[in-house]
Amino acid sequence: MNERRPFIATYILASRPLGALYVGMTANLYERIRQHRDDKVEGFAQRYGCKSLVWYETHGFVTEAIRREKALKRWNRTWKLELVEKTNPAWQDLYPSLFGLAPDPRVKPEDDGGGGAGVEAFLKGLNGA
Repeated sequence: MNERRPFIATYILASRPLGALYVGMTANLYERIRQHRDDKVEGFAQRYGCKSLVWYETHGFVTEAIRREKALKRWNRTWKLELVEKTNPAWQDLYPSLFGLAPDPRVKPEDDGGGGAGVEAFLKGLNGA
């Protein structure tokens, strides 16, 4: 069982990059995606093999997530594809990043302005060097 605190989210699953898309909402994203991956949820996602979490958005209230899910379900396919491509252009599965097992591809590295020096440049900036 997962020890992480559940969070409310609207999400999109894909069968493959640019494949079938499923839009859903849940009060526990960790558990719901695991259920999809284990084929415990019957319906569209199972029928079309939508198991890869390619986009999600967290919400403070279930009512917000329901509203967003209903809005996304009314979107045409092109808009949904653009939504995923905007933050996850490689269509990487985000599920491992929920557990810290992989970097979240939606998070861009800090622009340290120093050609990839990263932490060293940041620490130098703190020390005034």
